[in-house]
Amino acid sequence: MSASPYHPELRLVRFLPSVPTGRRAVSLMRRRKARGADPGPDVTVEGIVLSPTVSIRLFRPSGAAEPIPALLWIHGGGHLFGSPEQDDRPNIAFVRELGIAVAAVRYRLGSDAPAPASVEDCYAAFQALARRAADWGIDADRLAIGGASAGGGIAAGVALYAHDHGDVRPLFQLLVYPMLDDRTVLKPDVASKHHRGWNAKNNRHGWTTYTGGEPGRPGVSPYVAPARREDLTGLPPAWIGVGTIDLFHDEDVEYARRLNEAGVPCELVTVPGATHGFDQMFARTDVVRDFWQRQADALRAAGITADR
Repeated sequence: MSASPYHPELRLVRFLPSVPTGRRAVSLMRRRKARGADPGPDVTVEGIVLSPTVSIRLFRPSGAAEPIPALLWIHGGGHLFGSPEQDDRPNIAFVRELGIAVAAVRYRLGSDAPAPASVEDCYAAFQALARRAADWGIDADRLAIGGASAGGGIAAGVALYAHDHGDVRPLFQLLVYPMLDDRTVLKPDVASKHHRGWNAKNNRHGWTTYTGGEPGRPGVSPYVAPARREDLTGLPPAWIGVGTIDLFHDEDVEYARRLNEAGVPCELVTVPGATHGFDQMFARTDVVRDFWQRQADALRAAGITADR
């Protein structure tokens, strides 16, 4: 019997199917309302509407006495579904660990509006963090942006957008197995029977919905598919984490390499035997706790912490 390709703590993932992305399945998942987690007495959460298409779930430490750094967090879902509530657990943990605010943004998905609407919505939320910082007890000079999967790709796109438009810019980008390159769809060797959580078929559907056409075609904006950006100089430092059996592994490793070559410090963390979304499926394992802790440590090292 051949050895399992999966991490020992994640081996049960082999029994899990990939996410269904057919029209009916996506419609059902979008109608299902995620329940937010109870943050407890030490963390407050407030829903704030910023525009008809953008709102945030703002988490803060209870009783924070001075302006604190903030992380704008963008949820994943392949540009097809998802909501900020799905990431309440790690977001609340960031608040407790680092003493920061976390603003989890609700934005238009690819099925709501064509790209780059998602990037524009999330950039508007990032601008709001800076412009209304005093109202929310936030330090406008210490803002980071992050996200997972499709949200990680949008976060990278917002970092590019902010760089080019010269308004407010993040100090740091935290990219968790980000969805960066629509051209991965064109690679004939990318499919693997070991992929779980998100496979090649899902990826084609997600990118087709988001870009409004065939993935890999010429002319897709780098704000939409950040790996298409030729010049990465001047971007904020980054952290990228991805499993070795994640469909996005190669594009994420390549983006990290290119950031470093462009003079942008980027820490790359690869998790052996981990599939896409492993941290959501196996939250109580040591490998997931370590993966999250490395994210928290990266934010702390970047100055996104209340500790001075």
